[in-house]
Amino acid sequence: MFRFAITSAALLALVPTAAAQTVESSAGNLTATVIAEGLDHPWALGFLPDGRMLVTERSGQLRVIDDGVVGEPIAGLPEVYNQGQGGLLDLALAPDFETSGQIYLTFSERAQDAGLQRGQGTALLSARLVLEGDSGRLEDSTVIFRMNNFTTTNRHFGSRVVIGQDGNLFVTLGERGDQDRAQDMMDLAGAIVRIAPDGSVPDDNPKPEGWAPELWSKGHRNPQGATLRDDGVLFTVEHGARGGDEVNMPRAGGNYGWPVITYGVDYSGVPIGEGTEKEGLEQPLHYWDPSISPSGLDFYEGDLLPDWQGDLLAGGLSGQLLVRLDVEGDAIVGEERLFAGQLGRIRDVRVGPDGAIYLLTDADNGRLIRVAPEG
Repeated sequence: MFRFAITSAALLALVPTAAAQTVESSAGNLTATVIAEGLDHPWALGFLPDGRMLVTERSGQLRVIDDGVVGEPIAGLPEVYNQGQGGLLDLALAPDFETSGQIYLTFSERAQDAGLQRGQGTALLSARLVLEGDSGRLEDSTVIFRMNNFTTTNRHFGSRVVIGQDGNLFVTLGERGDQDRAQDMMDLAGAIVRIAPDGSVPDDNPKPEGWAPELWSKGHRNPQGATLRDDGVLFTVEHGARGGDEVNMPRAGGNYGWPVITYGVDYSGVPIGEGTEKEGLEQPLHYWDPSISPSGLDFYEGDLLPDWQGDLLAGGLSGQLLVRLDVEGDAIVGEERLFAGQLGRIRDVRVGPDGAIYLLTDADNGRLIRVAPEG
């Protein structure tokens, strides 16, 4: 409780006097205030124990934001494949980060950096973050996981990393623009994998016959949001093609259908697969048609917006909006759209220790934005 109080106070101190935008919502008027800007396509946000924040930039930098000031790049980051949708992607702080400094970073890796012959793929780095002023360095860095089939396309890398309640890691992986890979059960593309913190395979992974042992679920297109509910259940959002963006609750051993079933069509308008449902394939909890290109996902568990407790928050890239999904049990029963077209492409959504909602916008001059009740 003492640590939380310090963190909340520090986050509130970050809010500068700046032009703000206000919208009406089911929780009252909400104001979006820019906390920091000048970020190069920021991808993921994390909260440090002292109230500062960490942000990844797709071009390969990890930075500390302190009182609205963006620090110098942290040293020791891996080389990333910064082309198309690739680059430095998600981050997660270990539960014992305050004492261990342990963090995880997902990124798109070049084959030559992985000791492979060609292409690029998604990888997961484990490292110890040493903070020094407004910057720092990574030490003891190790790539603990990489997808098992690198290809030359520059899209659909995923990728989010979520730490489960048991300490194991969920990593979301896109199908790299080759839709059939999502139904190849020995290919880690188009999947959610579950690995131990050292990169090994947990003994209790589902392991259906014919599945690679790292797999948790398959049949995903390009999952760019993932979070845990307070009971430890994983939720994800993923991009469809033209329509068919999905919210899923991936269960162990589940096949979520792409590209056999989908609620979208190809960008040309041609149907994809066999329809919207098929025996043995899982249905989404919710889908969008037309697409909003969801990215970033978090459950609201703060005190500032009590009416939203337990609801999901997702960002929209092409939709340029913040979405609240009304969750009851394992069902999504309603949707509320906020700030449509006002803030830009929303890449990440995180609920801060102070109960405010923090957003990252995907742009050359990307911004960190705090959303909280007016006044």
